[in-house]
Amino acid sequence: MMSGKSFFNEEIETMERGDLDALVDERIHYTVTYANEHSPFYRKWFRERGIKAAEIRSHEDLLELPIISGQTIREHQPPETADFEFKSVDWNNVFTLHETSGTSGTPKAFFLTWEDWQRYAEKYARIFTSQGFGPGDRVVVCASYGMNVGANTMTLAAEKIGMTIIPEGKCTFPIRIIKSYRPTGLVGSVFKLLRLARRMAAENISLSESSVERLVVGGESFAEESRQYLAELWGCNVYNTYGSTEGTMCGECTNLSGLHVPEDSVHLDVYDPNMKDFVPDGECGRIVLTTLLPVGGKCGTLLLNYDTEDTTVVLSRDKCPCGRTHVRIMNPQREAETFWVAETPFNRVDIERGVFRRENMEYLTGEFEAFLYGGDDEGETTMRVSVECLDSKKCGQNVVEENFLKAFFQYKPRLAEAYAENTFKIILYP
Repeated sequence: MMSGKSFFNEEIETMERGDLDALVDERIHYTVTYANEHSPFYRKWFRERGIKAAEIRSHEDLLELPIISGQTIREHQPPETADFEFKSVDWNNVFTLHETSGTSGTPKAFFLTWEDWQRYAEKYARIFTSQGFGPGDRVVVCASYGMNVGANTMTLAAEKIGMTIIPEGKCTFPIRIIKSYRPTGLVGSVFKLLRLARRMAAENISLSESSVERLVVGGESFAEESRQYLAELWGCNVYNTYGSTEGTMCGECTNLSGLHVPEDSVHLDVYDPNMKDFVPDGECGRIVLTTLLPVGGKCGTLLLNYDTEDTTVVLSRDKCPCGRTHVRIMNPQREAETFWVAETPFNRVDIERGVFRRENMEYLTGEFEAFLYGGDDEGETTMRVSVECLDSKKCGQNVVEENFLKAFFQYKPRLAEAYAENTFKIILYP
């Protein structure tokens, strides 16, 4: 189905830059004041640092405040403290509570009011609308319903724009779901949607002739090569979204020229922890976000200058061809998935780029594992990449390896030098 509506909230989404900046400053001032009045953590934090909340009135003032991290949150909740010091409403106003995965320590706790959910839902409603979804669309959500807020947020957003959600939670649902309900969209990771495509092909269902008109990939960074292959396989557009429990819901529009940040409800800056300073547009750094509340609004967990440890680049603040004026960013990457060899960083996405080189997909499924051994202090680093072949007897290993190296080294000349000097070895196994 094609939506007849281009915007969910046209007034806000197309607001001129000067007016949008003024709105952001108004909300920064209100949000910092709210934090001082309702957040035990920020009330004490401001007092100890001599920060006068009433004097924080603009984006420039906000940049002067210290940056907090996930570790800061963990240090101010049980078992480290007696109470959850980031909780900024009474318990009787908490609608749901959530935890992060806890992969880097005790899970961080987040508290959402019903107001928070409404704001989250609007962010996703804007994204869905910008991607062409609307009344009559039926979307299978292959994201977990639980402590992760993504699936529930999409479901609430669907109600706002008249979509039907098929809440499978996983991409292992029976193929009869596709046959019976004829969904027009699917939400899932690149690899979940690839596996679903293989199951459909095994049942002789043509992907290009199926009811699916759009794919939405979220929850992880991915290579442009894997997106292009997925789009070719399914015969439809693949859109990117980026979200978090902290409230950073960003998404691509049909123009596919970066992810729009909902600047009226979440403020995003880019920070270089090595320089200990914010970087200009066009330079890479960590996403630092700030919750923005409308005047009079309430929030369950409020964050100011929060280091997400995800990296991105601000691509443009100019009006997008779609008509939206909100800033666009590059697909964020997890810094935890970034490694350094020969003084050069590379990410899981760089490895994925090599695997999904189009010529390789004549032989590969796209599934891979990568392991790194040794290190610069040992004089030699080895990366072992295991790929899955469509047919182990016809894998074309030499061709796959040549294509992989060409793509992997395309933007990494210093890694290519280390490889040529044999201080960085890459072993590819089919």
